Amino acid sequence: MKKRLELKKVKVLRQREIAPGVFVLSFARPWDFSAGQVVGISARETDDARLYSIASGELDDEVDILYNIYPEGKLTPWMSRLNTADNIWVSEPFGAFTGSEEAAWWIASGTGIAPFSAMFRTGLTNGKKLLHGGRDLNSFYFSESFQPVLGENYIRCCSREEGPGIYSGRLTKYLSECEHLPASEKYYLCGSAEMVVEVRDILIGRGVPFDNIISEIYF
Repeated sequence: MKKRLELKKVKVLRQREIAPGVFVLSFARPWDFSAGQVVGISARETDDARLYSIASGELDDEVDILYNIYPEGKLTPWMSRLNTADNIWVSEPFGAFTGSEEAAWWIASGTGIAPFSAMFRTGLTNGKKLLHGGRDLNSFYFSESFQPVLGENYIRCCSREEGPGIYSGRLTKYLSECEHLPASEKYYLCGSAEMVVEVRDILIGRGVPFDNIISEIYF
């Protein structure tokens, strides 16, 4: 039998729409966590919680949750209507998809960028390459933070639009065209199941050991 997460009531500090239908919800940090971990969020204590990666740094005073609205979903349309001082129910952080000081590739699609935002804001940037895939030019959340620090190690791959400094095509196409994918480095993947499976197959086909690929699927 699936164990229900224990939830704590917290108050919303603010809500920002950072792209059409994409929001960052913030609340005061009530616990410590490791960058890359997730929390369960619910509208009521008795409801089943949905999982979201924390997008803020380990020492930030506030917890940021990045999400996009699923019109047919049970939670995100409600979340998008929340205002300052409204209540939500949140679990303690958990999960093993956590960052380290090792050289690594961070590979994300859409809102799968959230755990890498947490790792970035925690300062785990040395030796990192961030590859972010999106459908349009509004899909590259937090790019204003990533770009100045990561520079050429921040690659945005856009499948439907073109723009300055943007790779034209899916991130899987970018990886397939890469001349060198270091087999000794770790590859963190976060996004849809389709993206994770496809990228994993590309990496293994290019000689990256299975144990060097760490993945988290967004449903």
